[in-house]
Amino acid sequence: MHLRQPAVAGRFYTDVPADLRAEVESFLKQGAALPASALAAGDADRLAGLMLPHAGHVYSGRVIGATLAHVRLPRTVFLLCPNHTGLGTPLSVWPAGAWQTPLGPVPVDGEMARLLCEADEDFSADVMGHVREHSIEVLLPFLQVCAGDAPLHVVPVCVGTGQAPVLRTAGQRLARVLERCRVRDGRRPLLLVSSDMNHYEDQQTTLRKDDLALEAALRGDADALLVTVAREGISMCGAAPLALAFYALRAWAPGAAVRATLVMHETSAAVSHDTEHVVGYAGLRIFSC
Repeated sequence: MHLRQPAVAGRFYTDVPADLRAEVESFLKQGAALPASALAAGDADRLAGLMLPHAGHVYSGRVIGATLAHVRLPRTVFLLCPNHTGLGTPLSVWPAGAWQTPLGPVPVDGEMARLLCEADEDFSADVMGHVREHSIEVLLPFLQVCAGDAPLHVVPVCVGTGQAPVLRTAGQRLARVLERCRVRDGRRPLLLVSSDMNHYEDQQTTLRKDDLALEAALRGDADALLVTVAREGISMCGAAPLALAFYALRAWAPGAAVRATLVMHETSAAVSHDTEHVVGYAGLRIFSC
């Protein structure tokens, strides 16, 4: 059994279980009180994905809590994250076992992970892309608290390529696996993208660059997103995973409208009060209808 141990517990978030649960519950409660976090019944049925930031909880927890508030998680969540370490393969799929957090293990959906690796040569069973990567790990305690006693399984995918043709083809293959998962579970699985926005520029520059990337993201336009971040020099680390999600959703339901709504957007300056070197955090809900 592949058991992925926490890499950043005690640094990006507390490693004390009771404190971690209380912290996550507090962020979710704060988020649920925000009008922007409300989720209409019709939108709940059309929810296909989320984008959440992955900084330390003290910085990103408000955005994560607001975006996850009122969301009912399905049995299986496909987690798409960027590759910050350079380790592993272009599309690294954690194949089986579980991911350990201070709140307990989160089982991997081994069946869907296997199907994904069989579906496309670009997806490969590979743990090296994940062992030191933090961008899925920091989100798991939020998913565990949101799921409560309901079953929760994940398919972790670390995206180490930003090439549009590769991502487009991979999205088509991912769409087939998403459909297999829907048929098996009787409910649509969720795509969860882990991404921060622009990094380490001043507040004004970061907000301007974030807005440019978000404009493409809100349209669900993968091609425009990749072009925009490259042309404008936007250091959005999860642009490729988000593009992969958009490609997959469009291939999964050809002709359906793919759109996103912005739940919350802020920068690290809200906590650090440093406006010269900030990181942007945005929470998106992605709908397919």
